[in-house]
Amino acid sequence: MNPIYESLLSRKSVRVFEKRAVPDSIKKAILDAAFQAPTAGNQMLYSIIDVTEESLKKKLSVTCDNQGFIADAPLVLIFLADSRRWLDAYEEAGLTARKPGAGDLLLSIQDAVIAAQNVVVAAESFGLGSCYIGDILENVEEVRKLLHLDAYVVPITMLVLGYPTEQQKKRKKPERFAKAYIVHENRYRRLEPFEHREMFEKRAGQPDFDFDDYMRKFCERKYMSGFSLEMTRSSAVYLKAFLDKSEDE
Repeated sequence: MNPIYESLLSRKSVRVFEKRAVPDSIKKAILDAAFQAPTAGNQMLYSIIDVTEESLKKKLSVTCDNQGFIADAPLVLIFLADSRRWLDAYEEAGLTARKPGAGDLLLSIQDAVIAAQNVVVAAESFGLGSCYIGDILENVEEVRKLLHLDAYVVPITMLVLGYPTEQQKKRKKPERFAKAYIVHENRYRRLEPFEHREMFEKRAGQPDFDFDDYMRKFCERKYMSGFSLEMTRSSAVYLKAFLDKSEDE
């Protein structure tokens, strides 16, 4: 099988790492892979923070929903949707450019996430495991101070990387939903009520799967959880500051 395709199918999130550093040569290689990712107009509308301070890792592990494995990760990279760098470059050239807007933010988010995924794929090829940390969006006030962010720079995702333990290597990858429920032809189609049950039952692959109980527990544990509500609050603060420029001007 094509090795790249095979790695995409087998890749799973890793949250426990061996206690060994990632060599500088491999770190450079996976960052170079990020730089080669598709990008809008070749602008590279993102910046990457390489977190090397152990104290900062520990603080981020707390602000990111108290996930201790972040502090133990050999490599921590934060991907920023960056609308500040090009604006500063325009001003350096003596131009009076418009302030960034919603379209600029969404485009920079795309660039940042695509670059992050290139890192994930490259890391797999070197035997490194990785885990996306969406919780970097939480606790906006503290994270802004820790990372020195202004209103035009938003931390979209964080990657923790390292060599997976044997237990993590052997851990089964969670099943995904079937294509029939995810891929729509030409237009979006809202699923029928019975299809939601089918979708989860097929993914579970268990004859005694209890859809209603599963959904109730998942909703309480994830969607209605404190960390989810905090992420929504902080995201709204990032968006308001970006669009209103209230904290810059």
